[in-house]
Amino acid sequence: MHSSFLLAYFKELLCLYRYFRKFSKKLYDNQVVPYLGPGALFDAKNAATQQTIPADSESLILAMNNGKPMAPKLMYEFPRAAMNMELKRGRNFLGQFLTHLYGETEWTRAALHEWLAQWKPAYVVDINRDTQLQDSYADEEHTLIVGLARITETHYRFKLYQFDGKEYFEITQEQVDPTLPILFKPMGTPKPEANYVASDADYVDYITELMGGFAIPDFLKSYRKDKQYLFIGMRLNRDSERMVMSDIISGGAEHKGWFLNKNPTPKEQRFCQKMGLEIIDADVEDLLAAI
Repeated sequence: MHSSFLLAYFKELLCLYRYFRKFSKKLYDNQVVPYLGPGALFDAKNAATQQTIPADSESLILAMNNGKPMAPKLMYEFPRAAMNMELKRGRNFLGQFLTHLYGETEWTRAALHEWLAQWKPAYVVDINRDTQLQDSYADEEHTLIVGLARITETHYRFKLYQFDGKEYFEITQEQVDPTLPILFKPMGTPKPEANYVASDADYVDYITELMGGFAIPDFLKSYRKDKQYLFIGMRLNRDSERMVMSDIISGGAEHKGWFLNKNPTPKEQRFCQKMGLEIIDADVEDLLAAI
């Protein structure tokens, strides 16, 4: 029975390896863009307690509420629960919570980020709010795009920074160096300054301006043309993440890329078919084993 299990496992790995060969050259040639979701952090742990980093909706809600579940309708999705906490405790509470979680707590490195650090893609989208992607480029100059929400002085919903190898400094679109790697953190990050898209109100504002073209810098609109994407550690069964993703990858190739998911829901299957995404029966661990 043990040998049968091993045989099935290696057959599965071989199948995934064959899939990986389809897009690996394009990936390393920067024609396929890694798009990271919560599952990319599956093995990152608190350095002191060994607790897994909260990244998906449920774990984030529990961390935000001192480990206690909230009402079922609030447990449905983190932005909904965050909206409830914002109404009770203020918007600053959310920023302080996320900054403490991702900017002040020490986490072990995720294997997926170790892989990215080895070859440093020219463009990565990361919807997580932690800093591991930025840490992967800590020894290389890069451009950072950080999503914003609910600001009044401009329609634009992003800030641009350049990292010079030592520190970040804010830049304008005209100052962007097109030769540098691009890190896109649409849901925010604690560094170089804390900005987040977290609550329902944040998402409504961000998605509205995203659809209007004000959450994507002009240089990225040009760069992303005809790109394909590899969705790693993502789920596509929530409207907020689907709407953000749809606009971020707009202008890409007709075949949008590949979606790693071992158990896609019927809703996810229909969405992928509509978007032109090919589902691969695998998860992040399988991908790391295949590469």
